[in-house]
Amino acid sequence: MRFFGVLSVCLLLIGCCVCQYQPTWESIDSRPVPEWFDQAKFGIFIHWGVFSVPSFGSEWFWWFWQGQKWPSYVKFMEQNYPPGFTYTDFAPQFTAEFFDPNERVDIFASSGARYIVLTTKHHEGFTMWGSKYSWTWNAVSVGPKRDLVNDIATALRTRTDLRLGLYHSLFEWFNPMFKSDSDNKFKTNVFPTAKTLPELYELINTYKPDLLWSDGDGDAPDQYWNSTGFLAWLYNQSPVRETVVTNDRWGYGSICNHGGYYTCTDRYNPGHLVKHKWENCLSIDQRSWGYRREAKLSDYLSTEQLIASLVETVSCGGNLLLNVGPTHDGRIVPIFEERLRQMGQWLKVNGEAIYNSSAWRVQNDTATPGVWYTMNKQSGAIYAIFLSWPSDGIVVLTDPVVSAAKTQVALLGSGSVTWQSTTPTGLKVKLPPLTPSQMPWSSAWTLRLTGAQ
Repeated sequence: MRFFGVLSVCLLLIGCCVCQYQPTWESIDSRPVPEWFDQAKFGIFIHWGVFSVPSFGSEWFWWFWQGQKWPSYVKFMEQNYPPGFTYTDFAPQFTAEFFDPNERVDIFASSGARYIVLTTKHHEGFTMWGSKYSWTWNAVSVGPKRDLVNDIATALRTRTDLRLGLYHSLFEWFNPMFKSDSDNKFKTNVFPTAKTLPELYELINTYKPDLLWSDGDGDAPDQYWNSTGFLAWLYNQSPVRETVVTNDRWGYGSICNHGGYYTCTDRYNPGHLVKHKWENCLSIDQRSWGYRREAKLSDYLSTEQLIASLVETVSCGGNLLLNVGPTHDGRIVPIFEERLRQMGQWLKVNGEAIYNSSAWRVQNDTATPGVWYTMNKQSGAIYAIFLSWPSDGIVVLTDPVVSAAKTQVALLGSGSVTWQSTTPTGLKVKLPPLTPSQMPWSSAWTLRLTGAQ
């Protein structure tokens, strides 16, 4: 009876065509991740919202201040704001007066990223668009008084090198409807019916993103959220059904088990090949996803560390989603911009080893540490990315099978290099004696091997 009912709805909505995906995890999980996502390899995460106003601690400010009453957050409020000040009083200060969407998209594009993921609503419940389901707790009614999602989407679609992704939190910390459902042990579902699901449909139909990044289940199971029902609609009837990519955060127990690509945990980086497509979400600020005014230089990952994470992630079959947190007035602070632009400079030289690449038969060299492999299936080229320049100028690659007659080796950004085979497999590559100004980059260099196995 359930199958018949679902099929009837599908026939009604899309004429004589039968729904390809049913609202079960078995069916939803059978959908391949669209190819564009695997080819992209690198995206930018943007955590921006009312939490950007206090810009202290983390984007979980409201929860740690009033939910957990952490002493450092309580003290911060007592020292800087008058008695009776509430979290909603921050919203008018979320002004975004320096937010120029075209300029911001240019910065994101300069990083070499192929997609962005903007927070449209975090766990605080504030929507970055004028959602019909947010009452006045949104960026059109208060603060910027503009549709920030539309601003980004419009600016992005003037370009051909970036795809739009939207982040959306399923739950909200202090929403009375969610708290009531939680008290009822999720045997009632007032909140997802009245708030979460209407917002999701609204986002997809209005902005037509290529990626939907779901987050925050509030310990509620996927049945409470009707996740499989929504995903069946998304994959069968939505305006982005052919291209949309989704992640795995669709209810308690679904992460790393169900959905589209896997995120598993924040900063997930297994260090080995994972069969299912996955993504490493990494923030430049190691202690927060949102902007923090109290951050120290040591809290920020260096460009060298970020490049190493990108290389390792792609070698193991994943994508890197690198996070920045804009300020309450819409700025990308210089240290974030510097990191993004430097990533782009590295990718201009080494991008052929990253974009459209595939995992090779081994990921890191079995004998030489700090060497990671990728390959291009179309050309057959193998890429060996080494993270440190050897003092003797010799890079030993243990795993490639080479031929004196067929194999050619080049240092990307420089040119051909000399090499000699080792036994039973592998080769020694003699790097050119380059001056600092001749170096293609200051860290992480790529050898391209053609005619090797």
